[in-house]
Amino acid sequence: MAIIELDRLTKSYGEARGITELSFQVEEGEIFGFIGPNGAGKSTTIRTMLGLIYPTSGSAKIFGKDCIANGPEIKREIGYLPSEVFYYDNMRVKELLQYSASFYKKDCSKRIKELAEAMELDLSKRIDDLSLGNKKKVGIVQGLLHEPKLIILDEPTSGLDPLMQQRFFSLLEEENRKGATILFSSHILSEVQRLCDRVAIIKEGRLMALEKMSELKENTHKRFKLEPKSKIDKNVFRVDGVTEWKEGNGEVSFLFHGNINEIMAKIADVELANIWVEEPDLEEIFMHYYVKE
Repeated sequence: MAIIELDRLTKSYGEARGITELSFQVEEGEIFGFIGPNGAGKSTTIRTMLGLIYPTSGSAKIFGKDCIANGPEIKREIGYLPSEVFYYDNMRVKELLQYSASFYKKDCSKRIKELAEAMELDLSKRIDDLSLGNKKKVGIVQGLLHEPKLIILDEPTSGLDPLMQQRFFSLLEEENRKGATILFSSHILSEVQRLCDRVAIIKEGRLMALEKMSELKENTHKRFKLEPKSKIDKNVFRVDGVTEWKEGNGEVSFLFHGNINEIMAKIADVELANIWVEEPDLEEIFMHYYVKE
């Protein structure tokens, strides 16, 4: 079952960039990555999907219901963490979270305490006394306190120290095990690589790729590094799929995209002292979609 369905979703700001005809689905129980650099349209997509801003054309459904027509009903089952969090400064953390919980008409006090302990958040502090990282923790607890079926996170780790990031990821993985679907929007590729099952790549408001994380890694370049016993004839490797040829310090390295057997046949003719074959990291995969046309 699709929890999120975007159908040619478009938000135009005139000459300023918005999003153009985005179509993808997020299935129930997935941790879905939504990646792109700052300004690519990730936040605009999420805000339009949530009915916080109205689409120019196209549609978005959550739980099979239109996001505009059924907005209030849908939002009761969604936990949303925006990229920037703003609060009433004179409230205490506990007061703010209790106020948030009152919208869901259920007792969330035990859950608030558990989440605050997990994120090392002091509930007695005033909002205006908190650091950026602690304000982000408030946003995380606020987004999860009602045990939502869908968790939407927009650049969620900014301001968190590395230890808290790991704590937060563990928290998300636990929510996912309990059945929550997660949309994780980020420009930090290592986070997406760790958490997500599938990924959508967005560039300048348009969808560039929609793939399983495993396939995204398999269907891209392999990085080869060779330590030959004598000088390599570069012409032997002038074949389709070989790029970024580098020589130095007695080693040769290159990227290869294509039939792995073809390049291995070329390498078999070279007398080697050593060879390394590496999977590209997500950064390299990502840049493949962002090279200038």
